Amino acid sequence: MPEENKQEKEEERKEETQPQQNETAAKTEQAPEAEAKPAAEEKPAAKKSEKTATRRKSVKKENIALAESLLFGKYDLKEVTVTDPSLANYITLAPKTYPNSYGRRKNRVYYIAHVNVVERLINKLMRGGTGQKIGGKVIRTKGALQGKKMKVMHIVEDSFEAISKKTGKNPVQVLVNALENAAPIEDTTRIRYGGINYNVAVGISAARRLDVALRNVALSSLIGAFKSKKNLAGALADELILAANKDPTSYAIKKKVELERIARSAR
Repeated sequence: MPEENKQEKEEERKEETQPQQNETAAKTEQAPEAEAKPAAEEKPAAKKSEKTATRRKSVKKENIALAESLLFGKYDLKEVTVTDPSLANYITLAPKTYPNSYGRRKNRVYYIAHVNVVERLINKLMRGGTGQKIGGKVIRTKGALQGKKMKVMHIVEDSFEAISKKTGKNPVQVLVNALENAAPIEDTTRIRYGGINYNVAVGISAARRLDVALRNVALSSLIGAFKSKKNLAGALADELILAANKDPTSYAIKKKVELERIARSAR
């Protein structure tokens, strides 16, 4: 009898523990499923975030590319055409937002031919006074622009904006036309023959033609702004417009005509 009672008690305990074990097993089976669901739900969200990130990167790259192709973020250099075939190899119109090469090419041969023409104009303006009498005035500015490239760059940007408002044209095209018109074709050199010095007419290379034109345009803007109510940006804009239209009152055009006249008399 006592053994039968023991067996009955053991069977009752087994029956009581079995549903508890079944419940714990069911919970353990449901737990990984519940954990798997949020993981499965997180995957598409992660994919979406990756896609949006890549889209944003592509949009940023496109915006940067568009901004780099426009000078000062406004003017398209691809529209500019050079009609003078001799200057076409030296007037560089590399698409840059702010033309600054940081002197990377200065140790190379003919490095100046690879510098943007707008940057070359900025470099010509980045100077002090001439210290000599030019146009009836002695230009001494005490080096107000020497080494201040960003300052001169903003001056050129303001002058280009004034040109676009006055003419309605691309100011870089106006600059190129002004340089083509202000570039002299002949010059003189001094030779010594029989103990006597002679001035002889010579042709000018394309590189020197562009250098002389840029120098005259820069000097004319400095002269126009010296001891005047007109600022340097306004003087540069007026000079470029006059030279682009072949106006005889332009300083650069006057210097070109004078050089060619002296060369003709020295033939």
